[in-house]
Amino acid sequence: MDSHRPLGHQSSSDGRAIMLRRIPGVVMVLVIVACASQMGSIGGFRSSSDPAAIKAVFDTTAAGWNRGELPVYLSAYVDTATAMGSTGLVRGVSGIEAQMRAGFWRTGRPLQNLSYDHLEIRSIGPDQAIATGQYILTGGGRPDRTGWFTTIWVRTPRGWRMVQDHSS
Repeated sequence: MDSHRPLGHQSSSDGRAIMLRRIPGVVMVLVIVACASQMGSIGGFRSSSDPAAIKAVFDTTAAGWNRGELPVYLSAYVDTATAMGSTGLVRGVSGIEAQMRAGFWRTGRPLQNLSYDHLEIRSIGPDQAIATGQYILTGGGRPDRTGWFTTIWVRTPRGWRMVQDHSS
Protein backbone atom coordinates (compact mmCIF):
# COMPACT_ATOMS: atom_id res chain seq x y z
CA MET A 1 0.00 0.00 0.00
CA ASP A 2 1.24 3.50 -0.79
CA SER A 3 2.11 5.27 2.48
CA HIS A 4 1.42 8.71 0.95
CA ARG A 5 -2.28 8.02 0.29
CA PRO A 6 -4.98 8.33 2.89
CA LEU A 7 -6.37 5.03 4.16
CA GLY A 8 -9.29 3.72 2.08
CA HIS A 9 -8.27 5.65 -1.03
CA GLN A 10 -7.28 3.76 -4.18
CA SER A 11 -5.70 5.21 -7.24
CA SER A 12 -7.65 4.91 -10.49
CA SER A 13 -5.06 2.45 -11.77
CA ASP A 14 -5.67 0.20 -8.72
CA GLY A 15 -9.46 0.33 -9.43
CA ARG A 16 -8.92 -0.71 -13.04
CA ALA A 17 -6.70 -3.57 -11.95
CA ILE A 18 -9.38 -4.85 -9.57
CA MET A 19 -12.01 -4.54 -12.30
CA LEU A 20 -9.83 -6.37 -14.78
CA ARG A 21 -9.35 -9.21 -12.29
CA ARG A 22 -13.15 -9.49 -11.92
CA ILE A 23 -13.97 -9.58 -15.65
CA PRO A 24 -13.16 -13.29 -16.13
CA GLY A 25 -15.48 -14.16 -13.23
CA VAL A 26 -18.29 -11.98 -14.58
CA VAL A 27 -17.85 -13.43 -18.06
CA MET A 28 -17.93 -16.95 -16.63
CA VAL A 29 -21.18 -16.22 -14.77
CA LEU A 30 -22.74 -14.83 -17.97
CA VAL A 31 -21.65 -17.89 -19.95
CA ILE A 32 -23.11 -20.22 -17.31
CA VAL A 33 -26.42 -18.32 -17.27
CA ALA A 34 -26.59 -18.35 -21.09
CA CYS A 35 -25.84 -22.08 -21.24
CA ALA A 36 -28.37 -22.87 -18.54
CA SER A 37 -31.09 -20.96 -20.35
CA GLN A 38 -30.26 -22.78 -23.60
CA MET A 39 -30.26 -26.15 -21.86
CA GLY A 40 -33.75 -25.43 -20.64
CA SER A 41 -34.95 -24.88 -24.21
CA ILE A 42 -33.16 -27.86 -25.75
CA GLY A 43 -35.60 -30.70 -25.70
CA GLY A 44 -38.40 -28.46 -24.45
CA PHE A 45 -41.72 -27.93 -26.17
CA ARG A 46 -42.41 -24.63 -27.90
CA SER A 47 -45.60 -24.26 -25.93
CA SER A 48 -46.85 -25.60 -22.62
CA SER A 49 -50.00 -26.71 -24.51
CA ASP A 50 -48.08 -29.14 -26.76
CA PRO A 51 -48.49 -32.21 -24.49
CA ALA A 52 -52.25 -31.52 -24.30
CA ALA A 53 -52.38 -31.26 -28.10
CA ILE A 54 -50.75 -34.68 -28.44
CA LYS A 55 -53.10 -36.14 -25.83
CA ALA A 56 -56.03 -34.70 -27.81
CA VAL A 57 -54.84 -36.67 -30.86
CA PHE A 58 -54.81 -39.83 -28.74
CA ASP A 59 -58.35 -39.04 -27.58
CA THR A 60 -59.45 -38.49 -31.19
CA THR A 61 -57.93 -41.78 -32.34
CA ALA A 62 -59.66 -43.75 -29.60
CA ALA A 63 -63.00 -42.05 -30.28
CA GLY A 64 -62.69 -42.70 -34.03
CA TRP A 65 -61.70 -46.31 -33.41
CA ASN A 66 -64.64 -46.87 -31.08
CA ARG A 67 -67.07 -45.37 -33.63
CA GLY A 68 -65.72 -47.71 -36.29
CA GLU A 69 -63.95 -44.94 -38.22
CA LEU A 70 -60.54 -46.32 -39.09
CA PRO A 71 -59.54 -43.21 -41.13
CA VAL A 72 -59.95 -41.09 -37.98
CA TYR A 73 -57.65 -43.46 -36.10
CA LEU A 74 -55.13 -43.40 -38.96
CA SER A 75 -55.18 -39.59 -39.17
CA ALA A 76 -52.73 -39.53 -36.25
CA TYR A 77 -49.94 -40.80 -38.53
CA VAL A 78 -47.82 -38.96 -41.09
CA ASP A 79 -48.03 -40.63 -44.52
CA THR A 80 -44.52 -42.06 -44.19
CA ALA A 81 -44.98 -43.41 -40.65
CA THR A 82 -43.60 -46.77 -39.64
CA ALA A 83 -45.02 -49.14 -37.08
CA MET A 84 -43.66 -52.16 -35.28
CA GLY A 85 -46.23 -54.79 -34.59
CA SER A 86 -46.46 -58.52 -34.15
CA THR A 87 -45.51 -59.06 -37.80
CA GLY A 88 -42.54 -56.68 -37.74
CA LEU A 89 -41.97 -53.33 -39.43
CA VAL A 90 -44.83 -51.85 -41.45
CA ARG A 91 -44.28 -48.79 -43.65
CA GLY A 92 -46.71 -46.02 -44.46
CA VAL A 93 -50.30 -45.35 -43.45
CA SER A 94 -51.57 -47.83 -46.06
CA GLY A 95 -49.39 -50.55 -44.53
CA ILE A 96 -50.59 -49.67 -41.03
CA GLU A 97 -54.19 -49.74 -42.27
CA ALA A 98 -53.69 -53.17 -43.86
CA GLN A 99 -52.21 -54.46 -40.61
CA MET A 100 -55.21 -53.12 -38.63
CA ARG A 101 -57.71 -54.63 -41.08
CA ALA A 102 -55.96 -58.01 -40.92
CA GLY A 103 -55.96 -58.06 -37.13
CA PHE A 104 -58.16 -55.76 -35.08
CA TRP A 105 -60.65 -54.86 -37.87
CA ARG A 106 -61.26 -58.28 -39.52
CA THR A 107 -65.01 -57.68 -39.70
CA GLY A 108 -64.72 -54.15 -41.12
CA ARG A 109 -65.21 -52.72 -37.63
CA PRO A 110 -62.99 -52.86 -34.55
CA LEU A 111 -63.30 -56.13 -32.67
CA GLN A 112 -62.97 -54.28 -29.33
CA ASN A 113 -63.08 -50.78 -27.89
CA LEU A 114 -59.82 -48.87 -27.50
CA SER A 115 -58.64 -46.71 -24.62
CA TYR A 116 -55.29 -45.50 -23.36
CA ASP A 117 -53.85 -45.37 -19.85
CA HIS A 118 -50.56 -44.35 -18.22
CA LEU A 119 -49.99 -41.85 -21.03
CA GLU A 120 -46.75 -39.89 -20.66
CA ILE A 121 -45.64 -37.33 -23.20
CA ARG A 122 -42.07 -36.09 -23.16
CA SER A 123 -40.40 -33.55 -25.40
CA ILE A 124 -37.24 -34.50 -27.26
CA GLY A 125 -37.11 -31.17 -29.08
CA PRO A 126 -39.35 -28.20 -29.74
CA ASP A 127 -41.06 -30.08 -32.59
CA GLN A 128 -40.58 -33.71 -31.50
CA ALA A 129 -41.95 -35.83 -28.69
CA ILE A 130 -42.08 -39.35 -27.36
CA ALA A 131 -45.33 -40.68 -25.96
CA THR A 132 -45.47 -43.86 -23.93
CA GLY A 133 -48.40 -45.60 -22.36
CA GLN A 134 -50.72 -48.55 -22.32
CA TYR A 135 -53.39 -49.40 -24.84
CA ILE A 136 -56.43 -51.28 -23.61
CA LEU A 137 -58.84 -53.22 -25.81
CA THR A 138 -62.10 -54.29 -24.15
CA GLY A 139 -65.51 -55.69 -25.01
CA GLY A 140 -66.69 -57.45 -28.12
CA GLY A 141 -67.19 -60.70 -26.19
CA ARG A 142 -63.43 -61.18 -26.08
CA PRO A 143 -60.93 -61.17 -23.24
CA ASP A 144 -59.44 -57.75 -22.56
CA ARG A 145 -56.13 -57.18 -24.26
CA THR A 146 -53.53 -54.66 -23.12
CA GLY A 147 -50.08 -53.74 -24.23
CA TRP A 148 -47.51 -51.01 -24.02
CA PHE A 149 -46.47 -48.55 -26.69
CA THR A 150 -43.86 -45.98 -27.51
CA THR A 151 -44.67 -43.48 -30.25
CA ILE A 152 -42.55 -40.73 -31.75
CA TRP A 153 -44.33 -37.52 -32.72
CA VAL A 154 -43.47 -34.50 -34.85
CA ARG A 155 -45.12 -31.15 -35.28
CA THR A 156 -46.56 -30.85 -38.80
CA PRO A 157 -48.70 -28.23 -40.55
CA ARG A 158 -51.68 -30.46 -39.60
CA GLY A 159 -50.61 -30.51 -35.94
CA TRP A 160 -48.85 -33.24 -33.98
CA ARG A 161 -48.58 -36.56 -35.84
CA MET A 162 -46.88 -39.92 -35.26
CA VAL A 163 -43.87 -40.93 -37.32
CA GLN A 164 -43.16 -44.18 -35.45
CA ASP A 165 -45.38 -46.49 -33.44
CA HIS A 166 -44.00 -49.43 -31.52
CA SER A 167 -46.71 -51.39 -29.73
CA SER A 168 -46.38 -54.72 -28.02
